[in-house]
Amino acid sequence: MPDAGPIAVLPHRPLTVGELLDSAVLLLREQARVLVPIAFVLAAAEQFLVLQPLRLAAGTVPPIWWLTDGSFGAYWVLLTTGATAEAMIIALLGNPAARAGAAALLGRTARPGEVLHRAGGRWGATVLFALVVGGLMGVAAFCGPVWFVGFALLGAVAPALVVDRVSLPRVLPRATALATRSGMRAGMIRLLGYIGWWILRVGLASGVILGLSQLGLLDSRWALPVALLAWAAVNSIAYPALACLDAVLHLETRIRTEGLDILLARTPAGTPEPVVLAADR
Repeated sequence: MPDAGPIAVLPHRPLTVGELLDSAVLLLREQARVLVPIAFVLAAAEQFLVLQPLRLAAGTVPPIWWLTDGSFGAYWVLLTTGATAEAMIIALLGNPAARAGAAALLGRTARPGEVLHRAGGRWGATVLFALVVGGLMGVAAFCGPVWFVGFALLGAVAPALVVDRVSLPRVLPRATALATRSGMRAGMIRLLGYIGWWILRVGLASGVILGLSQLGLLDSRWALPVALLAWAAVNSIAYPALACLDAVLHLETRIRTEGLDILLARTPAGTPEPVVLAADR
């Protein structure tokens, strides 16, 4: 298990599954003041502006939004849109998470302004690929079980952009190649992380809402906005946690399959960080 502390978020060695999950949490804790507020804004927009109109059309009710007596077609559109939105948010958060993970691998803690700075951040490309990832995940979700394949394959998109700094045509091939190495190890761990956080999200959000209702502390007029805020709050932790998992998975996969740790040990002092971690050097 990584030692507590900012420079031990990602040791220079292959990690076990448990260590990877721990490292993702350590990275989130280190960068929470940057990632969580951004995630909350995006998650709130997702809940209030994107999903709620579709929930009304589908006839779902809080706190879990299961289909009751509404249209199954409208409910399927709701699920597809939700998969699209969360994939886009995780991809956007993947940019600062990947930059913070790269800094942690090099033995330092990235400053808040550093992980959000435009210089070297490739933000335009990140937004473009967030749209691409969202579209692909929407199509995959519409096809049902194909979602699992899509989610497993696309976790390294943001790290490939901002850490590996590959050209735009190579981003998706690079991401899928890393996800499928070692028997699709990275892809399966990403799915494991998502399922774990999905269980936590459902449990926490529904538990808060049902608990307040049972205690008589939630007026019926406020039930809907409180439910939306509860889901946004839970997702504001889950989404950056998954982005941090993508970051540490990406770097650990490069250590495991490309010898990145050996490359770092042989790098001359003073080499610029983007050059140190670039995939093609």
